[in-house]
Amino acid sequence: MLIFLLYFFIAVVFIQVFYYLGIFGKFAFAKSQNITQKKLPVSVIVCAKNEEENVKKYIPLLAEQNYPDFEIVLIDDASSDETLEVFEEFEKQYSNIRLVKVQNNEAFWGNKKYALTLGIKASKKDYLLFTDADCYPTSTEWITAMSSQFTMNKTIILGYGGYEKINRSLLNKVIRFETVLTATQYFSWARIGLPYMGVGRNLAYKKEEFFNVNGFIEHIQVRSGDDDLFVNQAARKANTTIAYAPESFTYSKPKETYKEWFSQKRRHTSTANYYKFFDQIQLGLFYSSQLLFFVLAIVLLSFQFQWIVVLALLATRYTIAWTVTGFSAGKLKEKDLKIWFPVVEFILIFTQINIFITNIFSKPVHWK
Repeated sequence: MLIFLLYFFIAVVFIQVFYYLGIFGKFAFAKSQNITQKKLPVSVIVCAKNEEENVKKYIPLLAEQNYPDFEIVLIDDASSDETLEVFEEFEKQYSNIRLVKVQNNEAFWGNKKYALTLGIKASKKDYLLFTDADCYPTSTEWITAMSSQFTMNKTIILGYGGYEKINRSLLNKVIRFETVLTATQYFSWARIGLPYMGVGRNLAYKKEEFFNVNGFIEHIQVRSGDDDLFVNQAARKANTTIAYAPESFTYSKPKETYKEWFSQKRRHTSTANYYKFFDQIQLGLFYSSQLLFFVLAIVLLSFQFQWIVVLALLATRYTIAWTVTGFSAGKLKEKDLKIWFPVVEFILIFTQINIFITNIFSKPVHWK
């Protein structure tokens, strides 16, 4: 039995090494990205529901972008606070702001995709750049950096949406590590030519891509997924690329309690059930091999079975995974996470197990 577990452990280590070197290395070891302003007409789209305080702080940062041809489409999704009133003041203040007021629709009540569809249809520019109401760009060159990756063929751009750093917070490190790992995955698969998701905190595409797939109609019944399910459906090797220059990043405030973050991740994880079959398989294989790596190592070492071989395999996998993750974190300006890799990875894996089990027995709550 133990010899079988050892062979199984070797196979799991091989799978992990393949993912980190063969796939994630495509992004981790990529060259720095150049930015050249292309002056494309861009509509920045922000959908908000009860985000009064956030939009007061962040919409001016969008309005101050250093870009020659852009508008900001502000979508109020039937807010019950003062979000609409704040938007109306911004509309008076900035000539390039367009306001879309969404009323609750009985057929699409509480569905962010309905609100976004109205905003997209109201936009006047050919290129759309999305961010969330609680996000802000890292620089005044954000639109330039994201739109610079558009070409005649590349009409979907996947960006990075990070979270603010909170000192002396282990939870914050776990959240940011999970964000880096997720970005490394979808950036790497996109570079390989198999894009499968993006994040609405930082995503761009040409408007025609939205209408080519009839918008969100194929997954309109799914409350989440206006970003990753759209990309999973519309993105392919020929039309998709990534933006990872530091000027292209956006940031938002992370959750400050484990309970809040756990609920957020439950929503994100539930959406993956609607991905294409191959994407579900590759994600499932990676995460299951992560878990099995720990479980099998613990079992084999507890019996001291071929412990030298087991330790050598442990060291090999950790050296490779740590190195690749470190390079990715460096590219995404999250260098402080490097030294925390073993701790936060362990916490994240068992959080994912908890999320998976919890989602089986209850449905997560989505858009406010």
